[in-house]
Amino acid sequence: MTATDTHPDVLAVREEYEARILGLHMPATVRKAAETYGDAPAFSDKFDVAEGETWSTISWTETWDLTRRVAAALIDLGVEPGDPVAIMAANRTAHTLADYGAMTAAAVPMSIYNTLAQDQVAFIAGESRPVVVVLEDHDRYQRWERALEEVDSIRHLVMLSDADRVDDPRVMTWPDLLARGDDTGPVDERMERITPDLPATFLYTSGTTGNPKGVVLTHHNVMYEAVSTLDAGGLHGPQRTISYLPLAHIAERILATYAPPFLGSHVHAIPDPAGLLGALGEVHPTAFFGVPRVWEKIKTGISAKLAEDPDPANQKLVTDAMAAGLAWTQAHEYGNAMTPEVEEAFAKADEAILAFLRLLLGLDQVQWAASAAAPMPLEVAKFMGGLGVRVYDVYGMTETTGAFTSNGPDAFKLGTVGRPNPGVEVRLAEDGEILCRGPVNTPGYYKQEAATRNLIDEAGWIRTGDIGTVDEDGFYSVVDRKKELIITSAGKNIAPSNIENYLKESPIVGHAMALGDGQSYVVAILTLDGEIAPLVAARMGVEFTDLADLSAKPEIRAMAQAAVDKANERLSRPEQVKAWELLPDEWTAESEELTPTLKLKRRVVKTKYADVVDKLYT
Repeated sequence: MTATDTHPDVLAVREEYEARILGLHMPATVRKAAETYGDAPAFSDKFDVAEGETWSTISWTETWDLTRRVAAALIDLGVEPGDPVAIMAANRTAHTLADYGAMTAAAVPMSIYNTLAQDQVAFIAGESRPVVVVLEDHDRYQRWERALEEVDSIRHLVMLSDADRVDDPRVMTWPDLLARGDDTGPVDERMERITPDLPATFLYTSGTTGNPKGVVLTHHNVMYEAVSTLDAGGLHGPQRTISYLPLAHIAERILATYAPPFLGSHVHAIPDPAGLLGALGEVHPTAFFGVPRVWEKIKTGISAKLAEDPDPANQKLVTDAMAAGLAWTQAHEYGNAMTPEVEEAFAKADEAILAFLRLLLGLDQVQWAASAAAPMPLEVAKFMGGLGVRVYDVYGMTETTGAFTSNGPDAFKLGTVGRPNPGVEVRLAEDGEILCRGPVNTPGYYKQEAATRNLIDEAGWIRTGDIGTVDEDGFYSVVDRKKELIITSAGKNIAPSNIENYLKESPIVGHAMALGDGQSYVVAILTLDGEIAPLVAARMGVEFTDLADLSAKPEIRAMAQAAVDKANERLSRPEQVKAWELLPDEWTAESEELTPTLKLKRRVVKTKYADVVDKLYT
């Protein structure tokens, strides 16, 4: 199949979107947002908060003024078009301004994951050769120490805090940088040098399978993605959102950096995802994106709280209400029809308890809720549907500038990742691998031609590495990563994520990993949920000192066995877990078992706990 085989209907839609973004680039959209939305709030964080205020906020007018100052300062520092500007910082307004400012100077901002080790940072810096590096604090500086010594392209270092702790003549503070941008005269001329194929960013993967790879995303890529994704999600007009995932992650970049100027949205940035639940209660977003682990935590938290209520009448009230909520959600699915009876039952349930539960979560004003980064467990999606929250699963990757299939208000099905976004082609290869082609596809990896050839075939299709299915209505589902499918010694292909999602339905299970490649049966490694498991134990009267102690308690291990038994009841015989272990450790991004977006690093887990796995097979 070649690029000329594109269906005429897809081409017509693509041409419509291309016309909408003709001549646009990111700085132009920020400028237009300032003209359109003026003093409306744009970005908020909790750094430098004024007395009596909760958030420090700048308007769209101030955003564009500060963007121009940052661009002028970078030009004054000698940054040329196409020069990389690296940023390793928390989610905060200054991070976004550094990003916007670099693009406005026709440079290439590249947000780097805050959790990367010195060797990984040195590799990225050595390959990309940034001329300016923006760092959050001394901790991030330490991660860059080797790169700062070895990479001679780095001429300036901007510290957002802790500048006094760094002995380096290249260091300046954020106010120092802004002070160099008084003369914004050169900015307009520099903006004229921004072309659609100029990189808007290099996004380096988190390096779970070797050295990180820098994905090149052009201004054309991000313009098309932003417009098509917003339309697919039915998002129109200013939204109120929370930015908490790393800005090195493509989903966060689309939702917190590239899309807001199109809508005039108000983004609230928090530096630590651990503060998300509190931020939800403060912000009450109208649009909210959560990776599956976030939705799982919401489900287990609510389930645990409801289980604590000793009154059977209250439990029945919630159970019945959530059944009405799920019926209402399912009535909105593609091909189904809403009936007056379902609508009325939901209205009564909403008034009785559901609206109150959403208010407690801070999700009472959400009109668009979405999930991505990994397949959304169906039971979690149904649980949220029971609360009256339709979570639209979307699917994509960094190499496709984010989502290329989406569920949305106009068409969604629980358990799927939706249909192709406008003007984008999607199909399945003979082996079931999902392929994508369209204006959102990266031109390739930065300075890695062999990897690019492995990613994109001669006809322009990107190989996602995911195995999927598509139904008769064109809705795609993701089965699992192609390389992560378990092939047992009997030749049975098994998707580990399916097993793991069932295991994680237990409130005490935080993470689960199924193994069995080349073996005669499947085993699983489990960890406790660090927040919920202690609450469950306390309610049971189990005394413990810490999670390690708790994991050894007979009552808790019995609950883990029950979780395995319940999962096995829903699995075919080859998929069933024959042996398991409950670890004394909790998995986090800092302990290396999880990516910054809370996905499993399977190779890390398999290597780190090889002795545990070996015992499960002896």
